[in-house]
Amino acid sequence: MAKKPVTSRSGRFFKLAGMTATVASQYAGQKARRLLTGKDDEQTRSEGYSRMAEQITDTLGELKGAVMKVGQIASQTQDFLPREFSDALQKLQKEAPPMPFEVILAQVESELDRPVGELFEYLQEQPYAAASIGQVHRARLHDGRDVIVKVQYPGVDDSCDSDLKQLRLALKLGGLLKMPKESVDQLFGEIRERLKEELDYENEARNIRQFREFHHNDPWVIIPDYVPSHSSRRVLTLELEEGDHVSEVTPDRYSQETINTIGHRIFSTMADQLFRFQCIHGDPHAGNFAYRPDGSIVLYDFGCVKKLKPEIVEAYRKALIAALHEDYEALDQHLIDLGARVESKPALDEAYYAMWRDILIRPFDSPHPYDFAESEIHKAVAAKTSTVFKYLDYFKPPVESIFIDRMIAGHYWMLKRLGVQAAFRAELESYLKEAA
Repeated sequence: MAKKPVTSRSGRFFKLAGMTATVASQYAGQKARRLLTGKDDEQTRSEGYSRMAEQITDTLGELKGAVMKVGQIASQTQDFLPREFSDALQKLQKEAPPMPFEVILAQVESELDRPVGELFEYLQEQPYAAASIGQVHRARLHDGRDVIVKVQYPGVDDSCDSDLKQLRLALKLGGLLKMPKESVDQLFGEIRERLKEELDYENEARNIRQFREFHHNDPWVIIPDYVPSHSSRRVLTLELEEGDHVSEVTPDRYSQETINTIGHRIFSTMADQLFRFQCIHGDPHAGNFAYRPDGSIVLYDFGCVKKLKPEIVEAYRKALIAALHEDYEALDQHLIDLGARVESKPALDEAYYAMWRDILIRPFDSPHPYDFAESEIHKAVAAKTSTVFKYLDYFKPPVESIFIDRMIAGHYWMLKRLGVQAAFRAELESYLKEAA
């Protein structure tokens, strides 16, 4: 029998409080065992982290909403949690279990103030997609237009602040936030701001209009427009624009040449948003992109949009140039400007920067096409993660640029899953020069 969804603020609070108590007791138990036995080996610590991670992941997945979205962000950034948590939180990237249809119907009628039969010729019961803060259903308007209807889960926006406070407390009591309070405040402040925007579908409608304008000269970028008469703060109706999920981009329908073209278009779309528009699509996972055999790319979900400060874009540009040219003294300063490096600490060993540069530069290190299908950059990064602890006090979560890093990581995985073979060095240098 399916669990009844937790939609009330008090219900969510008690569910999260129970999770917090469990995590805190596990951490206290681990600490006591270390004191009694004098053992603090990596395997025991890792096993403890894994148990806590499973508890937190299961609770966040059940509750959806703000806390599940934070879990998704954490799984991609890996900036402030142990690796065991990042691994466990990857489960939250998969499609969430759907909310019962009667809950969705009630939310639609409450928000749009009309019976569903008056609003739509039909509203499909089976979800088109289910995510962290809402789910999507196919429908048809009475004028014959096929649409999708994005419906926010009840209670998610009202519980956002209390959810985040409770999650932060759980991470703190579990001994998992290994950074100064100021950095934690900044990080959760940034996440809260993005979530508040994402929970406002009227804001998403404005973002859709803005990004359609950004890409109006790119006929191969398709962004579904919204239907104002059937939209509100918690319901968003969009024109249906279909495409193939990345798993459906197969050799029988997509030639390697078409896949490579799509790869170049993904890169230029990302670079345009970063350097020209200074406003990025902040949720680049596979479910928010679709493809067509003519090389078109369909972009979905503009709830999470990050408007970038010009000085942050400039610092990012200079950091990339310094890394490309192996100027590690300049790179160190630009990372300070980005807010990623603690200014009061002395400059780092250049060999440390060189190690990371040699890993991350691989797609741009040659004029010849790079085969993303064969790429093992993520494995090389994972293998060097332990070296981060040596310089842990030198770095802090780059709050202003965290969504840039998230965008780049998301696009890397899309290029890999598509099997793109492309050389991006000349394109990157062109953008870096033009942005100056």
